[in-house]
Amino acid sequence: MQHLTLFERLSPIAAVLLLAACATAPQAPARLGLRLVPAALGETISVQQQLTVERAGTTNDLVAALEVDPQHVSLVGLAMGMRVLSLDFDGREVKEWRHAMLPSQVRAADVLEDLQLTLWPLAEIARALPPGWTIVDDGLRRTLSRDGAVVATVSYSTMPRWQGTAVLDNVRYGYRLTVVSATE
Repeated sequence: MQHLTLFERLSPIAAVLLLAACATAPQAPARLGLRLVPAALGETISVQQQLTVERAGTTNDLVAALEVDPQHVSLVGLAMGMRVLSLDFDGREVKEWRHAMLPSQVRAADVLEDLQLTLWPLAEIARALPPGWTIVDDGLRRTLSRDGAVVATVSYSTMPRWQGTAVLDNVRYGYRLTVVSATE
C-alpha cells in the first residue's frame, strides 16, 4: 500500500483552490477587486455546493459550505473531508484561513469576487464597477466586460441564482467554475 505525504495528498486540493481562486500570475491583468457588503445580496442563504474547476484540460472538485447573512459572508472549502480554506467577510475586511500546504497565490479575496459576481444583484455590482467596466444581465446569463472586451460570463440554470447550477467562464484567466448547489 502506498503512503502519501500530506503534501502529496493536498496537491489536488491546492490545484482546485488555486484554480477556483483564480490566482493572478505576475503578468496577468489585475483582478476587479469587487467588495460588496453582505447585506447587498438582499437575502440570507445557507447552502452546500459542489465546485468543479476546469482549466487547461484539467478538472478538479471541491465541496463548499456557503452562508450569507446581512452581516457576513462565510465560505468553508473541504477536500477529502478536511477543511482546506475558509473566508469570512464582514463588508470591510476579508479574513481567511488556509491549510499550511496551500500556495500563497490562493487568495480568499479572489474567491469572494467570483462569489459576488455570480450571486449579488446586478444593480449592486454595476454601482461598484470602476470606469470602463460594464455588466449586463439577460435573465439566466450575465456578462462582465472591460472596455468592450468580455472578461467573464455567468450562466444559471434557475432563479434564485444561488440554487441549481451556475457556470462562471472567466475569459481573462482561462478557467470555468461550475457551482452546483445542493437541493433541500
